[in-house]
Amino acid sequence: MITLCGFAISNYYNVVKLALLEKNVPFAEEYVATHCTDEAVLSSSPLGKIPFIRTPQGSMCESHAILEYIEAAYPTPALLPADPFAAAKVRELMTFIDMHLELVARDLYPQAFFGGTVSESTQARVRKQLEKNIAGFKRLVKFAPYIAGDTFTLADCVAVNNLPLVGMATKAVYGEDLLQAGGVDYKAYVKFIGERPTAQKVAADRKAASAKA
Repeated sequence: MITLCGFAISNYYNVVKLALLEKNVPFAEEYVATHCTDEAVLSSSPLGKIPFIRTPQGSMCESHAILEYIEAAYPTPALLPADPFAAAKVRELMTFIDMHLELVARDLYPQAFFGGTVSESTQARVRKQLEKNIAGFKRLVKFAPYIAGDTFTLADCVAVNNLPLVGMATKAVYGEDLLQAGGVDYKAYVKFIGERPTAQKVAADRKAASAKA
């Protein structure tokens, strides 16, 4: 059995969790704090990052690698198209969201979510980069009704757990949701995905974990 290690507040943890639930893969959950320096954790995730998984074959870190493993090991139901080009376009969206939206917006999180402050220079840099990247994202995203087209894919697991964070962080710091300001109407999409029982399970567990934090 797979053991998913991390914690339910983490967006990347929930990306993997949603994929496991969508595929009906039996799995256990183990709480592991981020940047843990225990040898048992570092032997599975050398940088102490979460999530990581433990399997009968060994451990694995990095969410995209984990998603690829899950897709290959449990191919039904498929969360990647059979067509190679269509599958690559799903991966393109996953990478774009993670690297060019969430990772950029992450510099705002100390002020947006944790009571800290972000310098004006950092705010200006992040805003400029996000506005450019959001315009690029608008060219890629489908919302038809899923993010890559007419089928739920791994890109939806990434999008539904990351786009709201980008929107909330920018709203908190700049006073406006830069995704919506850039013409990306993601809220209707998030609501649509949120009607899935799997997404409701992830959201309920995240809410419960947040209440305990």
